[in-house]
Amino acid sequence: MTSWQRLHDGWFLTAVPNPEVPEAVATARVPATVPGCVHTDLLAAGLIPDPYLDEYESALGWIGRTDWCYETTFSWAGDPDDDARVELVCAGLDTVTTITLNGVEVGRTANMHRSYHFEIRPLLRVGDNRLQIRFDSPLRYAERWRDRLGPRPNAYPEPFNFIRKMACNFGWDWGPSLVTAGIWQEIGLRTWRVARLAEVRPLVTVADREGRVEVRVAVERAATGAAVGGGVGHPVPEPVTVRASVAGETVEAVLPPDQHSVDLTLTVPDPELWWPRGYGAQPRYPLEVTLHAGGAELDAWRRRIGFRSVRLDTTPDAHGTPFTLVVNDLPIFVRGVNWIPDDCFPTRVTRRRYAERLGQARDANVTFLRVWGGGRYESEDFYDLADEYGLLVAQDFLFACAAYPEDEPFRSEVRAEAAEQVVRLASHPSLVLWFGNNENIWGFHDWGWPEQLAGRSWGAGYYFDLLPEIVAEHDPTRPYWPGSPWSGSHERHPNDPAHGSMHIWDVWNQRDYLHYRDHRPRFVAEFGYQGPATYATLRRAIRRGELAADSAALAHRQKAVDGTLKLARGLAAHLPEPRDFDDWHYLTQVNQARAVTVGIEHFRSLRPYCMGSVVWQLNDCWPVTSWAAVDGDGRRKPLWYALRRAYADRLLTVQPRDGRPALVAVNDGGEPWTGRVEVTRLTLAGEPRAKTSIALDVPAYSSVTWPLPADVAVPDEPRAELLLADPGSAGARAFWFFAEDRDLAYPPAEYDATVEPAPDGVRVRVTARTLLRDLVLAPDRLDPAAEVDEALVTLLPGESTTFTVRSGRALDPSALTTRPVLRCVNDLVTPQ
Repeated sequence: MTSWQRLHDGWFLTAVPNPEVPEAVATARVPATVPGCVHTDLLAAGLIPDPYLDEYESALGWIGRTDWCYETTFSWAGDPDDDARVELVCAGLDTVTTITLNGVEVGRTANMHRSYHFEIRPLLRVGDNRLQIRFDSPLRYAERWRDRLGPRPNAYPEPFNFIRKMACNFGWDWGPSLVTAGIWQEIGLRTWRVARLAEVRPLVTVADREGRVEVRVAVERAATGAAVGGGVGHPVPEPVTVRASVAGETVEAVLPPDQHSVDLTLTVPDPELWWPRGYGAQPRYPLEVTLHAGGAELDAWRRRIGFRSVRLDTTPDAHGTPFTLVVNDLPIFVRGVNWIPDDCFPTRVTRRRYAERLGQARDANVTFLRVWGGGRYESEDFYDLADEYGLLVAQDFLFACAAYPEDEPFRSEVRAEAAEQVVRLASHPSLVLWFGNNENIWGFHDWGWPEQLAGRSWGAGYYFDLLPEIVAEHDPTRPYWPGSPWSGSHERHPNDPAHGSMHIWDVWNQRDYLHYRDHRPRFVAEFGYQGPATYATLRRAIRRGELAADSAALAHRQKAVDGTLKLARGLAAHLPEPRDFDDWHYLTQVNQARAVTVGIEHFRSLRPYCMGSVVWQLNDCWPVTSWAAVDGDGRRKPLWYALRRAYADRLLTVQPRDGRPALVAVNDGGEPWTGRVEVTRLTLAGEPRAKTSIALDVPAYSSVTWPLPADVAVPDEPRAELLLADPGSAGARAFWFFAEDRDLAYPPAEYDATVEPAPDGVRVRVTARTLLRDLVLAPDRLDPAAEVDEALVTLLPGESTTFTVRSGRALDPSALTTRPVLRCVNDLVTPQ
């Protein structure tokens, strides 16, 4: 039987001396946690400050320019006279390493995104063995290859495109530059005899109510004759049996000594189908593959699979080229978010943390996550939870915002990495799409790359040849698309909105968010708007002095080009001028939520012409001002609550059509949506001016638009009126204001508020005496661990809402019900 000895204990870290290394580090032998990385080990030893706090990130650049050595001594109790194979298996090394065992070089690595294994039996000693892994500076390695192959265009200063490593380690427009090194995944000894399962790749399909599992199994056999390095010889290979079982069905095959792979097919009649969340259940079936010889089990592989079909519909139509995911023959409108690494140091992202973050996506009515190409191929925990929660996933191959060399050794590394990851993830029903890269085809077309490249390769051979070849060979059940964005043809602009997938970044970078409505994409894979982290997150990260919108400390957490100016421009177009930091913080968060809401509701209103809205982004990797809905400490920003509302299965929204407001109802549910909607034109004081009643009858998986009569749609006084569309118990209501907040004749906010105990916290009931626009309660200002169930509530005079706050502390009722904890837009209006 194949056995595994983990080598996670007894490691020490030392720096290879260079002038940049502080003396305290240069002379230290630091206890190391494996899996882990240099930064987290130095932090645990108290040798560096936390790079997420204050501006310490800037003082730690020397770590990425230093070589490091990890070393451990482990005991081996094997029998030197038996015929077992023993391999050192490295599931993930970050990144450029030389491995030595007992003073003899075992091998070298240069790719964070793949595993390596090395035969080491001839080098092992009974008793203690000394294992060293030297990590060369990733920055210097990338710079050497850049100088050797010639520079390539890159959206950022560091040469991350010349190393197969997590690109965002080198800094991004939302992330710090913290260039890591270390043993970041499992490492250990694998001992086996006769044969082992080298690779198992299940392809799961469904057709005509029959499930089909095609299992391709690769078997590695012990070598014949003398062992490498003069060790003990191995026996002549013998026949082995491969057996596969799922859902009560079993098949097996006998492999003669000269056969190293086999395809087994199992059929399962009428299996329960796996569905994305909101469309059905997520049943999974245990699949087991075992290897036998001489009546003994040699090796086993076990996963859970789901039966579902998936295809990407890009059949040309009268409008262009759609981009529609079809699951179990049902076209799915993608309600999505983009996912980045949840921490700069991946080993800190535990299964519990993945569960929290993906749970936040699920609870915001998200159905789809795109794993962005500047990070990592996500973990087994991530994909297992996505399977469980019914979240569809698109995984980018790891190329982002740069031209990548296709020369050796990179091409071979990309081939090995891609093949390994496609096979690794094949069992997961949540994975429904592979993207070839992030924005690189667009970059070649629009960002002046051809002139800079001067004929050098930039990645096209990966995206259009190598990667589709690998997906077709190893997993033809899943669609592949060369890039995000990509229009489907070299004859069209890669970001053509009428064809394929697109990214929208003129909004945020150059234009106001109302211009989302100028776009008519078939599928938008990126769009977003910035807002700061929650107050408690900023207060934890910025410990020196008071918080201020124009402070150097906050500027350090703004990594986007002209980000602070863009936030100010966005505020000035819509909202009153902030008087202090508290106003600025509240208003920029509200503006972020409104901007993304405008985009989502517009794109959803275009269904079925548009079949996907993927917001940039769900999460952050550290405390920062960014596009995220959940900040770097895992706290939900107001945008999260806006996502939950805008991504509801049933959405009522008011949209401009032909110069005046119209009502749109979007039904992503499986049953017709019926009822009545009362649409009323009101004054800001709540007095009705005109009204109409509309009979809701929206078929499943569709949208319906109703023009509004002129007496309802056209205001008498735009600064003093609004529209309210109220479906009663049939769904959430929708508002439309005829003017921007800065121009509205808002009354000063007046309300009554009460606080009463509740299980695990309190309930805060707010009753409006005037209009209250976008009411937000921020209990994290009083207790960093506090959470609230709702945000961005608009009340008309006389209406009430109740916030439920979870907190382990006794919260001051007066503070809970006044500024800056309880806010609305019109509390900036000064009473006359």
